[in-house]
Amino acid sequence: MLAVPDSRIKNILIQNSLAKESDLEDLAMMAKSSNISFYDAVLDKNIASDEIIGQMIAQSLGFPFVILSRTAIPEELFLVTPEKVARKLKSIAFGKDANGLKIAMNDPTDKLTIEMLSKKTGLNIIPYFATEKDILNALRLLRKDLQTACENLINEEIDINNTAILDEAPVSKIVDLIVDYAYQDKASDIHIEPEEKNLLIRFRIDGLLHDALRLPKNLHVRIVSRIKVLSKLRTDEHLSAQDGKMRLTTPYEVLDIRVSIIPVADGEKVVLRLLSSKKKQFSLSNLGVDDSELKKINKALGKSYGMILSTGPTGSGKTTIIYTLLKQINIRERNITTIEDPVEYRIAGANQIQVNIKTNLTFANGLRSILRQDPNVIFVGEIRDNETAGIAVNAALTGHLVFSTLHTNDASASIPRLIDMKVEPFLVASTVNLIIAQRLVRKICDMCRMPVTLTMNDLAQRIPVEIILNTFPDQKSFIVFQGQGCKICHNTGYEGRIGIFEILEISSEIRKLITTRCDADIINRQAVKEGMKTMLADGLNKVARGITTIEEVLRVTKVETI
Repeated sequence: MLAVPDSRIKNILIQNSLAKESDLEDLAMMAKSSNISFYDAVLDKNIASDEIIGQMIAQSLGFPFVILSRTAIPEELFLVTPEKVARKLKSIAFGKDANGLKIAMNDPTDKLTIEMLSKKTGLNIIPYFATEKDILNALRLLRKDLQTACENLINEEIDINNTAILDEAPVSKIVDLIVDYAYQDKASDIHIEPEEKNLLIRFRIDGLLHDALRLPKNLHVRIVSRIKVLSKLRTDEHLSAQDGKMRLTTPYEVLDIRVSIIPVADGEKVVLRLLSSKKKQFSLSNLGVDDSELKKINKALGKSYGMILSTGPTGSGKTTIIYTLLKQINIRERNITTIEDPVEYRIAGANQIQVNIKTNLTFANGLRSILRQDPNVIFVGEIRDNETAGIAVNAALTGHLVFSTLHTNDASASIPRLIDMKVEPFLVASTVNLIIAQRLVRKICDMCRMPVTLTMNDLAQRIPVEIILNTFPDQKSFIVFQGQGCKICHNTGYEGRIGIFEILEISSEIRKLITTRCDADIINRQAVKEGMKTMLADGLNKVARGITTIEEVLRVTKVETI
């Protein structure tokens, strides 16, 4: 536990003029409803960096402050607090001199831990304050890379002189090790890809794939078989695709993993999707929704009927934001029923249905059945066809609050998309309350971010001038940030992702445009005129706040350079 209670952190922020008391009270309520700590909510809100808040807390406690990620820690000191112990105690030895052993602690007032370490080492313990995030980052830096860890594991388990060395390799431990490293690296997926001579393991981190490990090809069949056993798939089937699910107990949580196996030229390729419940404790704020847009969303959530749509390409976080909205309105007095393909995360108290084509449980058929279950709120995983679109719109018209997702490039394009699905324009105008379009951009790594000064001319070469002036009025030059690349961010300059949004509220004027079958461009212009912030504008605001880079925003919004 952090030594400083939430009330003290609030006082520290107020005393240093970083936030108002009323804003922090609202933030505390949001953190509680989202099941995240107040400290994490402060970081997500970008009130101050982890380092700045850490310095203030250390000063408040009366202990020296250390930034471990920028400190060279001797390897022998890492043995004083091995990784599992360090994670549990949130403490790590980082220095030693004539005065004693320096220990970075998230709670330097913890006398029991200090006495235990003193007894173990026979040295005087000098406690320093370090943030939990910094301690965890330091542990990631100090651990062996996956390739070395895997080779060490194999060598420890078997006799090196054994000619059948690969047949004795501890495959179950190798699979556990791969999943453990992927989880710590915050990977969303693990790709296990057979090549002609090797087995390649890749992690998808922040939307991009990174090579993580190469193993001898001989291990491929045994690793795939191990995964098949864990996910209850056929081990004797090698020529057809199989999908399943498995659950692994890690030091951090019981992790659900979605498994997909397909035959490729050199064997079977496996993709593991890590479904972490701890990492899905989101609020709208830490997803990246600005306060001005929150009012539109809360207004739509306050209605008892109508439709809220989330749009964007695959992997843009559509389902995540819908889950976050459902959790926000999930109370015992409401019957929330969903039909999804697949059901990725459990929502406590909601009735979640898995689409099953074999039993003819499609989105359309499932939705018909849901309407006979007396629901208040319905989530249709995706509107894929005319039949599902028609039933969903009619459900929204007859007193149900309906959530769903569509694949469109921006918010206004969702209107003609529904009309193309044979939904009458007057029904679209009557039922759709809000459309949320989004993309995910990578966040600048906190550990290696550096300021960069840009001029208006630099921006004008890549972004239309009128958009620049809306975001950066009356400025000839301004400071933005970029990551230099470090071990924490795998030398990419980025760590983590955040959403950029375009939230279209269906006003009376826009309803008129819908009923007259106006195209998406006209609807979009009217929405901007009424105050809608485009995804590009929202992205540039996040650039100005030092959250992401111009390159990231342009990459995901696909704005053509001038």
